[in-house]
Amino acid sequence: MKKVFLSFLTLSVLVFMTACSSWNNTAKGTTIGGGSGAALGAIIGMLVSGKSDKGKGAAIGAAIGTAVGAGTGALIGRHMDKKAAELAAQQANANVETFTDANGLTAIKVTFSSGILFATNKADLSTAAKTALSEFATTMSTSDMINTAIAIKGHTDNTGTDAVNERLSLQRAQSVGNYLRGKGIADSRIAEAGLSYKDPVATNETAEGRAQNRRVEVFILATEAMVKQAEAGNL
Repeated sequence: MKKVFLSFLTLSVLVFMTACSSWNNTAKGTTIGGGSGAALGAIIGMLVSGKSDKGKGAAIGAAIGTAVGAGTGALIGRHMDKKAAELAAQQANANVETFTDANGLTAIKVTFSSGILFATNKADLSTAAKTALSEFATTMSTSDMINTAIAIKGHTDNTGTDAVNERLSLQRAQSVGNYLRGKGIADSRIAEAGLSYKDPVATNETAEGRAQNRRVEVFILATEAMVKQAEAGNL
């Protein structure tokens, strides 16, 4: 998988671990069961499950409730690849990846180091973070991206008490989510969760590892509305 810098779930959706897609996604289709509509509570449930991505993509996806044909899946894949490249060019201090979500659809994961977004032990966004998130919000407000869901996960290292880390990780995710709302992103598109230090990507035994674990991850997922948009040739 090539890395570059820079729907919703119904209550019946289970956690699936999925592999990252390649930079150029192959055509694929999948039949997704379950109902339609957004269930933010279910997204949050997925986020706090503690399942680690470990570089394999996010264990979250969209309960589409319809059959997604190979052609539609390919259109969404190409579109998400293009948007990932745009975000990569825009977000020089973040890591951007494409991955395959639980529906077999291409999605985007943007990982911000907490050092970029926040001061130590703080949840207030830095000036640089506000600039980056303003640019991100502009991209997410375009007509070809308004039919996406945005899931935000906050993480900490293992220093400090459980209570402090749980609170801080959630507050940081909420700071990002609230800033995006303030920039015009619909509340119905956003869900946040704090995972404390339960989902590390590196060892907490070293300063370098702890720095990697202090992060905020933003997942951009196709919704049923985007599937319909692609099927109509409007994506």
